[in-house]
Amino acid sequence: MKKALITGVTGFAGSYLADELLENGYEVSGTYLSEESIANLSNKDRVRLHKIDLLDEKATFDLIEKEKPDYLFHLAALTSPRASFDNPKETFVNNVSGELNILEAVKKLGLKDMRILIISSAEVYGAVSKEDLPMDENTPFKPSNPYAVSKIAQDFLGLQYYLSEKLQIVRVRPFNHIGPRQSPQFVVSAFAKRIVGIENGNEKVMKVGNLSSRRDFTSVIDIVKAYRLALEKGEAGEVYNLGSGKSYAISEILDMLLKMAKGTIEVEQDPNLVKTADDAELLCDYSKFKSLTGWEPQIPIEKTLQDTLDYWRNQN
Repeated sequence: MKKALITGVTGFAGSYLADELLENGYEVSGTYLSEESIANLSNKDRVRLHKIDLLDEKATFDLIEKEKPDYLFHLAALTSPRASFDNPKETFVNNVSGELNILEAVKKLGLKDMRILIISSAEVYGAVSKEDLPMDENTPFKPSNPYAVSKIAQDFLGLQYYLSEKLQIVRVRPFNHIGPRQSPQFVVSAFAKRIVGIENGNEKVMKVGNLSSRRDFTSVIDIVKAYRLALEKGEAGEVYNLGSGKSYAISEILDMLLKMAKGTIEVEQDPNLVKTADDAELLCDYSKFKSLTGWEPQIPIEKTLQDTLDYWRNQN
């Protein structure tokens, strides 16, 4: 049985990845920070949990020495582009130092056969021009927020440790992924939560920011399947874009959710909700990964939106 370690196993994508790996016969362990987040795990009795801050170099080394996983999925990170404007240093230090501690531990322990997945982000492409759409792995980086810069650093650290230390590192750049359990810091979950609040009489008007940006949305369930395939079939040293290949205006996403709402909801733009830097469109070309693995998204966006809405309804 293959052993997998997921950093950030109780997070949004991490909890789904645990399910995906367990269903495919893996033994799973993972790191977490807060007790409340354990509620995200539907299979917590089958996951070996380690409460560890990856910024603690010794604790990270001891964990990897103890677990010696065959596969290591590094998901733990601060993940909000918007919040990164408020705490740019914290975002950068957290995301880069945590990964450095992991890679240094693997190097020092001589675990050259361990397969490591580094999660970068489509945010690295940033302010892309129309001519560069859809974005493939060679699209130039034009990061427009501190989070994106931290993800470029994570991405290239993975490449550097592959080149200089011959570690078996695969990198992926996922586009927006959505579903139940996602933080309301993110647009789809935020919309769904507020719609439910209005349904319950807590609010009267749906206040929104910029609705013209276009994003490539994929179900988190499809994305974590891609993470598994990336380590099973991906080539060390390579990087793969992961997304749906279709973009939606945020206004279209909101319209779909409003059609699923109970009753009519009034929408009003709030200037305070407009982001400082908002890339016009992110659209994924995932043909490189599809040709290697056969992967493509299976879950319709309407189902994911409905499931997210129902998740928030069940929280009340």
